[in-house]
Amino acid sequence: MPLAGNVTPAPAGLRGFDANTPISAAAAKAFWDAGYRFALRYVGRTQMASRDLTTAEAEILLNQGFGLMPVQHVLNPGWQPTTALGQQYGANAAKFSQQIGFPPGVTVWCDLESVSNDASSADVIGYCNAWYTAVADAGYVPGLYVGYEPGLTGKQLYGSLKFSSYWAAYNVDGVSNPKPRSWQLVQLVGSGTIGGLSTEVYDADETRTDGKGGTAVWLQR
Repeated sequence: MPLAGNVTPAPAGLRGFDANTPISAAAAKAFWDAGYRFALRYVGRTQMASRDLTTAEAEILLNQGFGLMPVQHVLNPGWQPTTALGQQYGANAAKFSQQIGFPPGVTVWCDLESVSNDASSADVIGYCNAWYTAVADAGYVPGLYVGYEPGLTGKQLYGSLKFSSYWAAYNVDGVSNPKPRSWQLVQLVGSGTIGGLSTEVYDADETRTDGKGGTAVWLQR
């Protein structure tokens, strides 16, 4: 069953969070009371784990009022991207998002960071564009989280990839800014423990309107 809600462009200037652990109803209320208005939670690469987003948790977050989007886990630092891997992981990102209940039109995020120093630009571009196509073919809006050592420059991110939605990690360098489009989400350093969750398991984020007028798109009630 699809999750109930509206597929909505994200207004600029809202504070949210991404977390690598399940969010209980009590934690969701604590984040809401602290001024957070959207959430990003993870789906797997090849299978879903106990720490990943479930339909039940999505219901908790949506009922609290959050805008909600999924993001896929990245491999351990030093991973080697390939076109085949991008196709596999992108197809799974779409499949798991569908299984949770996300309707078409929501931004589903790919995590690009800590790429092997041996990976060529062509390897990274092939991975990203294959991931994009698999997610777009399922009706979602593919987005790209750009972290430390993404394997591409900002010029390549903007000019060689199919993506038009970008999310900046808190530790991304200026060389990796995909100008002139730039960012729809910007990750910030979390500020203290909220709802029993420390900054080791969550980061704060802020919505932006990018240089081309684009915004992230989330599900919200």
